[in-house]
Amino acid sequence: MRIRTALAPATAARLAGLGYIAIVLLAMGANFLVRNQLVIPDDPAATMSNIAENATTFRFGIAGFAAIAMIDIGIAWALHVLLRTTGERRSLLAAWLRVAYTVAFIPAITFMYLALQFATGGNPVAGLDAGQREAWTSLAMEAFDITWLLALVAFGLHLLVLGRILVASRIGPRVLGYGLGVAGVAYIADTFAHLLLANYADFGGAFLAIVATASIVTEVWFTVWLLMRAPRAVAALPGREPDLVAA
Repeated sequence: MRIRTALAPATAARLAGLGYIAIVLLAMGANFLVRNQLVIPDDPAATMSNIAENATTFRFGIAGFAAIAMIDIGIAWALHVLLRTTGERRSLLAAWLRVAYTVAFIPAITFMYLALQFATGGNPVAGLDAGQREAWTSLAMEAFDITWLLALVAFGLHLLVLGRILVASRIGPRVLGYGLGVAGVAYIADTFAHLLLANYADFGGAFLAIVATASIVTEVWFTVWLLMRAPRAVAALPGREPDLVAA
């Protein structure tokens, strides 16, 4: 038996755009208002104290990151439905890379939960003294950071493929496609700079500025395109049905 996808590409475009907006809002809360406010680099005692005193807030941060991961899977699916008429294999590759990013990111959320356990104490860490708990809390958050960085390699590759699809198919602005590619390279370069440069801190500000500028500009533009232009762009494509899905 063979069936058609039940979701129209125009609807998929809008769902992906709404997913991007949800991720931005959740990230503002989970990353900037929780993690960045409570975790103090190079100060394990302050980090543990902040997390312990704001345990409920920290739990909301963990929940926010978990929600982001689930929404990312939905976005991967919606983008595939939208873009599969431009090339099934490239569309699938973009989707799988985004799913791979999500799968790699989930362990980072687990490390954040471990940091909460170390900070708040209780039976799971009853054998550790305060100094050990401080060290393990800080280490768990460092593990969160590096795991997320490694996951961003897959996300960067996703953006590269996504940009290639836009450029090759001309379904969207070619400049947007090139911008997504630049953002993808920036994510990958920043991750490997973290891994390979012992003095990364000397260049961290420059890398952060490049990644932030490239990602914010292009991904906001991409979100607007998904919501405003993509449905019409898909409707204007030559009358070529996507391959049927075997069931």
